[in-house]
Amino acid sequence: MDPNSDNYEDIDMSMYRNEAGLVVPFVTRGGHEPDSGQTGQSEGATRVSGVSVQHTPATRIWFGKVHNLAGYRSVPHHHGEAETGGYVLSGRARIYFGEKFEDYIDMSEGDWVFVPPYMPHVECNLDRNNPLTWMTTRTPENIVVNLPQVPDGELRDWMNRP
Repeated sequence: MDPNSDNYEDIDMSMYRNEAGLVVPFVTRGGHEPDSGQTGQSEGATRVSGVSVQHTPATRIWFGKVHNLAGYRSVPHHHGEAETGGYVLSGRARIYFGEKFEDYIDMSEGDWVFVPPYMPHVECNLDRNNPLTWMTTRTPENIVVNLPQVPDGELRDWMNRP
């Protein structure tokens, strides 16, 4: 089939059909997201799934909200084969990366970030008083591989942040 065609009758859409046999958008209502225990977690980062293989017909995407408490940071981790896109919805963020996590980038509300597959990193909330909220998407799904912890003092400029 021509990918530019508007005729999709030849595509097998059976996995996306609802009980009535129709292909329709699938909505996860706010406050009715699945238990966060169904998605990969890291200490300090609560990931809430809005679209995922766990509760929608999606097969190649994870999209959700990640929440960090004031002043908190995740354990070092990576997301396996998943490409990750993030958007800072509210708050101030820092991502440590590189050998021994010696490098970092800072972001604020409205900034976007791409994290390549298998890249070890630490996600941080720079603000000691307010939460940080990210919108995050991953392909193919929300893979979280936690790594050994790194002491706060080994993260450059973490202890003396404003």
